[in-house]
Amino acid sequence: MGVVTDSACSLPAELVEANEVTVVPMHINVGGGTYPDGALPLQEVAARLKDGLTTSGPGPGEVARAAEAADRGEGVAVLTIARQMSSTFTAASIAAATLARQRKVAVVDTGTAAGAQGLVVLAASRAALAGESLEGVVSTAQVVAGKVRLLATLPSLEQLARSGRAPGAAAWGAAWLGLNALFEFRGGKVRPLRPARSPEAARRRVLEAFFTDLERAPGCRAHVAALHAVDQAVAEELLAQVRTRVEPATEFVGSFSSVMVVHTGPGLSGLAWWLEEP
Repeated sequence: MGVVTDSACSLPAELVEANEVTVVPMHINVGGGTYPDGALPLQEVAARLKDGLTTSGPGPGEVARAAEAADRGEGVAVLTIARQMSSTFTAASIAAATLARQRKVAVVDTGTAAGAQGLVVLAASRAALAGESLEGVVSTAQVVAGKVRLLATLPSLEQLARSGRAPGAAAWGAAWLGLNALFEFRGGKVRPLRPARSPEAARRRVLEAFFTDLERAPGCRAHVAALHAVDQAVAEELLAQVRTRVEPATEFVGSFSSVMVVHTGPGLSGLAWWLEEP
């Protein structure tokens, strides 16, 4: 069983390798050139945000080649960033239809992105490594996608509003001038939350949301990703705070990919999590 995803997933390279995940890069378009996600350092991307950077998902051919390489004969699950955020789901669906006569390919819209998407991918890949069928892997991905949450904070909504990925972001920014934006990304949509007066207060609110979920689900296993955009130390501290209350069954620090930073801007931090019932 093969598992394929796109580079929005924020999974560290060691987890990609250990869980036998195939990652198809998205693309950044700048200055007449197109670069695969990760080819440009995050710091350079952040410095060039006003240069008219745009992004694009992988094409159907790229996804098809990745699926062919990942297939060991039992089929392939392709898990994509939310379809509202990228053309990747459409490209994957076209690729699956193209390959239908040769191999079994199932496409799943995770409805999310970044570390939340990464947690869905890890659950699916571990099911695949445990010997689950394609149907079982897809079911696992869909269940986790329905449970996973992603809460994050940004110092500014300027880039999110400019990207068009969060309708209404410009209005939120005007209303929240001087405050730190908080949002939840779930079900393919960016949902604004009450802003905070400082980055520290915003991160406390993110942690409080996680701890509240934890208290409501005693005995559950926590799967957690701490996220950042060009500030790993902040994400590491968030994960350290998580560990004061629970030892996660899954944990990782994930950097937003260069493509994601084009849409959010630098300075993002947050948590993604899902709770597994015993």
